[in-house]
Amino acid sequence: MTKRVLVVEDNELNLKLFCDLLRAHGFETEAVRDGRDAYGRARAFGPDLIITDIQLPHVTGLELIAEMRGDDQLVSVPIMAVTAYAGMGDEGRIRAAGANAYVSKPISVMRFMDVVNGLIAAGPVSESMDAPAPSALAK
Repeated sequence: MTKRVLVVEDNELNLKLFCDLLRAHGFETEAVRDGRDAYGRARAFGPDLIITDIQLPHVTGLELIAEMRGDDQLVSVPIMAVTAYAGMGDEGRIRAAGANAYVSKPISVMRFMDVVNGLIAAGPVSESMDAPAPSALAK
């Protein structure tokens, strides 16, 4: 069965890159440009993985992750955060919000797919456990 990935990214070029890359690796994708639409689209799409930018207009990726972690339908879906603004303490804040993995931009295509495949292979996230901790998923 084809795995489904919701991609939340306001930058058109990054959104196209992520979706094209995922589709080339056999994933079905749903592209969301506005973080305000992401929650409803995630519930309707039923993704196996959510990839979200952290720096979004109107709603931050951190707020979006927290909202999804508070939803019974989405709580177990692994979340990969992607951001161009990686500073000291960012990974901790991103993981504390509920992300299972963190990748900084510009992305390495191989690393991006390694993290995606690792999260998909790990499957749904247990509500009582933290993010999968293989070293490949660490920043």
